[in-house]
Amino acid sequence: MSHSLTIDTVLDAVRFRCIGPTRGGRVVAVAGHPCNPAEFYFGAVAGGVWKTEDAGTTWRCITDGQLKTASVGALCVSDSHPNVIYVGMGETTIRTDVSYGDGVYKSTDGGRTWKHLGLADTRHIGRVRVHPTNPDLVYVAALGHAFGPNEERGVYRSKDGGATWEKVLYVSDKAGAVDLCLDPQNPDILYASIWQVYRTFWELSSGGPGSGLWRSRDGGDTWERISDNKGFPQTLKGKIGVAASPVKAGRVWAIVEAKDASGLYRSEDFGATWERMTDNPDLLARPWYYMHVYADPQDEDTVYVLNLGMHKSTDGGKTFTEIPTPHGDNHDLWIDPRNNRRMIEGNDGGACISFNGGESFSTIYNQMTAQFYHMDIDNEFPYRVYGTQQDNSSICVPSDTLSGAITWADCEVVGTGESGYIVVKPDDVNTVYVGAVGSSPGGQGALQKVDRVSGQIQLVNVWPEDLHGRGVGEAKIRFPWTFPIAFSPHDPNVLYTCGNQVFRSTNGGHSWEAISPDLTRADMSKLGPSGGPITLDTSGAEHYATIYAFCESPHEPGVFMAGSDDGLVHISRDGGASWQNVTPPDLPEWSYIRTVEPSPFDPATWYVAATRYKLDDPAPYLYKTTDYGATWRAITDGIPANDYVRVIRCDPNRQGVLYVGTELGLYISFDDGASWRRWRSNLPVAPIYDMKIKNEDLVLATHGRGFWIGDNLTLLYQGLDAVEKENAGMTLFAPRRTYRILPDLFADWMPAEGKIYSIGLGSGATILARKTETGQLERTFLDAGEGAPRGAVIDYFLPEAPAAETPVLLEILDEHGALLRSYGRKPAGYDQWDDKRKSLDPGPWLPLNAGMNRFVWNLRLPGATKVPGNKTAAAANEGPFVLPGRYQVRLRVGDWVQTQTFEVVNDPRVRTSMADLQEQFALLLRIRDKISAIHEAVNRLRNVREQVELWRKRAGDHPTIDAAATALLEKLASIEDALILPGDQKVTYSLIIRSRLNEALASVIPIVGSADARPTEQAYAIVEHYSAQIDAQLAALEAVFSEDLAKLNRAIQEANLAPIEG
Repeated sequence: MSHSLTIDTVLDAVRFRCIGPTRGGRVVAVAGHPCNPAEFYFGAVAGGVWKTEDAGTTWRCITDGQLKTASVGALCVSDSHPNVIYVGMGETTIRTDVSYGDGVYKSTDGGRTWKHLGLADTRHIGRVRVHPTNPDLVYVAALGHAFGPNEERGVYRSKDGGATWEKVLYVSDKAGAVDLCLDPQNPDILYASIWQVYRTFWELSSGGPGSGLWRSRDGGDTWERISDNKGFPQTLKGKIGVAASPVKAGRVWAIVEAKDASGLYRSEDFGATWERMTDNPDLLARPWYYMHVYADPQDEDTVYVLNLGMHKSTDGGKTFTEIPTPHGDNHDLWIDPRNNRRMIEGNDGGACISFNGGESFSTIYNQMTAQFYHMDIDNEFPYRVYGTQQDNSSICVPSDTLSGAITWADCEVVGTGESGYIVVKPDDVNTVYVGAVGSSPGGQGALQKVDRVSGQIQLVNVWPEDLHGRGVGEAKIRFPWTFPIAFSPHDPNVLYTCGNQVFRSTNGGHSWEAISPDLTRADMSKLGPSGGPITLDTSGAEHYATIYAFCESPHEPGVFMAGSDDGLVHISRDGGASWQNVTPPDLPEWSYIRTVEPSPFDPATWYVAATRYKLDDPAPYLYKTTDYGATWRAITDGIPANDYVRVIRCDPNRQGVLYVGTELGLYISFDDGASWRRWRSNLPVAPIYDMKIKNEDLVLATHGRGFWIGDNLTLLYQGLDAVEKENAGMTLFAPRRTYRILPDLFADWMPAEGKIYSIGLGSGATILARKTETGQLERTFLDAGEGAPRGAVIDYFLPEAPAAETPVLLEILDEHGALLRSYGRKPAGYDQWDDKRKSLDPGPWLPLNAGMNRFVWNLRLPGATKVPGNKTAAAANEGPFVLPGRYQVRLRVGDWVQTQTFEVVNDPRVRTSMADLQEQFALLLRIRDKISAIHEAVNRLRNVREQVELWRKRAGDHPTIDAAATALLEKLASIEDALILPGDQKVTYSLIIRSRLNEALASVIPIVGSADARPTEQAYAIVEHYSAQIDAQLAALEAVFSEDLAKLNRAIQEANLAPIEG
């Protein structure tokens, strides 16, 4: 079947790689396998379902490509059929960055495949419970919409494994189910907590008449409200967590938010009566975010409560001690029903496993589920990506490393900002400014100036006023959870930040001047304290009527655009002296302006992205102006109505190409926003909060799956040009500029395939490596980010796979057209070859699939001639790296030929002169060629020896032939033993085997080539030393051939036999 080159084909070929960091994000759903002690699962709040089969040593996402949304709120493994897993989407810890879900998914094969079961409009699911003996009987606690009323709330039940659902408990369109438990001793008894809650941009309200605790005694057919029973608080209630004891019948715990009566309550009679066991405030902080209680499965008096800390009681809930966990903000706990020492716990830093009842936990620094708000990129090489991670610190992650793995040790904590913008000073990479509301002292608008050299942090807030316990309406200046910070593109000493006004500093934040009036609606009705009606929660996350988006024009100094979180867009064209309201007229009121983006090509063109999902409107809002905001045009065609947009960016390399990050992924436009298409490639479904184009890379900051880099946008640009041609057929794309980077000295010392635990000496990373069908190495990084491809990435499109008889050749040439190296198709029958034959052609070969194909040339020349089956002198298997310069790649498929040029440039960190590189290159070629001379001689020697032994057998007892053959073989053996490990001996451990000359000379290759440097004098000397010995042996071999072989041939001729060919 013939394929056509389409833009979707090209988009799929631009692959993305996750660079980490390997520091987990929020987890509110955990579960374990009931029988396999090493198998556990967790659900990331914006990153899918993850599984470990080695007790938390490594994790892998098992839902990529199968789930339509990213947020996991609940997770349950069937106790009777543990391959059956149910997942409820959408977390119910509904903080400001909450992501929605789309109902329930189910796997029946341990997480390999998933099926959607409906309930899509429940949006946020707090619990999924499965009957202990019937995996088809499942219950769901659905909270419903977080930002508005809806009917899809309450408790749902399915009796047929999720094929159909019935709503068995419903209270109102404003209150939904948040917790649910089945009595382990009698699963017909269920307890469900109903929570009346809502959020907007400016407030969180937890509690109301709909909140309460309910019980069913008949498997969910009927329900009774038991929160009105004796002993239960009768004041206004908010969030409630519930757990029934698996050990003592009738014992139930409830952790309750209630007006003047919050606490941990216990019932001994199935909820008929209650007693408050404690009002310990450590168990009750921020009830909307916590309120989780868990009964020990083996001890009736042991109960756990999760809050900021993990708390344990062994006296029935009267007193508690804290169990230290790897991270604070604890949300879910699964305890093995058969072994209460085995557990998994979920917190704001990830998931962690314990086998000793919480005395110690597995690491959270192996989970790539970080949630980023904003990002910046420096100008170093390789460039580094900076971001502010929710529930954690700000961080700097390299885009590449010498080893190819980006480990936690390669990352750097840069300040303590979790919530804000982050910017690197353009002319000083060691100075970073970070917004740190929620994770820093200094009052509202915490702005950190970080010195990366000393590690010190100076707070340079515009107005460091403390507002805890008060509404932002009382503030002199209002700052939001995430406030803009930006350097002027025209002067690296001019810094801007925004509250409800725009501020400018010319002295690094030591002083600030306001350059705008209040640019918000400043509606006082929306500026009160958040968190009522029971518990205040004035963290600053709901501060409103502030500027969220700000930018100075890259074309014109003093031209600014600012967008507020309450729906206004302003522009100034006179350095801030005056501002005009240029809000798009059809943008609904109270929209949240997320991004203002200037065109890199036209000073009058700007773009705006806005959201209204916190008003229960998930639609995307995108606008474009070409006249400084005088008029606007909506540009959302192609983006679904439920996929709200947070960020829009212009490609500075290609006019008309725009990128948009949404709640569910990435979109691209090729016509300046007139139309959009989803760009999936290998990206996971995840919210994209920020993005930047760096050089020719697209860098994404996701809010649930860390940083991702789409390498090589040049392929996208070339693909656009190729698609514009009608009937575009076979196409060879020009490789991007390729950096000549030497690998880490021990980068290849571990096995090439299998599970690898180190990628270099002292560099720990767990990697699954395999050789593809075409012999290229494919690596999956389990606990490290992925570095950039090493070598020239060569992409080509084939309308159909070439027939077996069609000649195919990929050739690398220098700029003058001289052939340097060539690659072809995999030989027919290769898999049936013996090891000796395979050793002569180990690949790689060209992938030849219909569609897009990729081959990576490692920038090396061919290695030394090989000796079949011999594994010594492995350092010579590949030739030296080519020198910086211009090169050509030529693809031949039958009669079709296309050539592209590309450039190889040296590592910018290297200061070695071209003359020194050429000297190094010449010596490495000399070593390679000398080893080739050895191997060619050995191949010839072994061929002669094989014939000699054959003729000696044929001659029988002929004394002259036998004597000549014996003498010849002894001399050949002596020479062979000097040149190479004799015969087919296997190299098991080099320290117990005397090195031969080929191995000795090959050992000089890393001495000469481990760095970009002129060879040392001693390197030349050792090459001369070995070369003299090699030349002597090669001369001796020629003498054996000319004298001893001739003598044997004369004896053979005298016996009237055919001579031996030397």
